[in-house]
Amino acid sequence: MRVGLISDTHGLLRPEALALLRGSAHLIHAGDIVDPAILDRLAELAPLTAVRGNNDHGPWADRLPETARVTLGGVTIYVIHDLQQLDLDPPAAGIDVVVSGHSHKPACLRKEGVLYVNPGSAGRRRFSLPISVGELLLEAGRAEARLIVLDA
Repeated sequence: MRVGLISDTHGLLRPEALALLRGSAHLIHAGDIVDPAILDRLAELAPLTAVRGNNDHGPWADRLPETARVTLGGVTIYVIHDLQQLDLDPPAAGIDVVVSGHSHKPACLRKEGVLYVNPGSAGRRRFSLPISVGELLLEAGRAEARLIVLDA
């Protein structure tokens, strides 16, 4: 199963990001969406899990959770915008993957058996950081991640 990861769009949904996310069985947006139309566009591609980021404001954003927990392909995924606000112990909570955003820095590491993935920012360029998305590949209850830099 392929799960598309996107974060920090900040009101800009790039065609290159949409193309890479197309074909995913599920999508995760890790916050700082800014424009709710982005969620509508993503939901046209696949079922969507999204959390509120620190730049998401208004009635539409108030309906988004600050964190989400979803199990796909036997893998439990915890989504939060800012990893610094993580208030649980993922291994003790039975979490296999933590997906976050906020820093705009794509990152992937495994710690204490938990895979931590930040797909980076798919929106406007910040400093010299790349424009990127990610994907989780779930098979037999295991998760692997891939970060993809966009030609933007």
